[in-house]
Amino acid sequence: MAEALNGTFKAELIEMQGPWTGFDQVERAVFQWVTWYNEERLHSALDYVPPAEYEREWWRQQEATPQSA
Repeated sequence: MAEALNGTFKAELIEMQGPWTGFDQVERAVFQWVTWYNEERLHSALDYVPPAEYEREWWRQQEATPQSA
């Protein structure tokens, strides 16, 4: 799974958006890509809902579900 993520990262960010002129530029781009990947992208396994939205909904459902002791 980690290899797939690394391949996606390299293909979508490093190879497609280069050439890079400095460490600061790469660092900023990596932060933006990770934020997009974790919070905004549409994920097919989540019915094309962004991961952050899916997680918020999951927590909302957990709070609404009565817990048994």
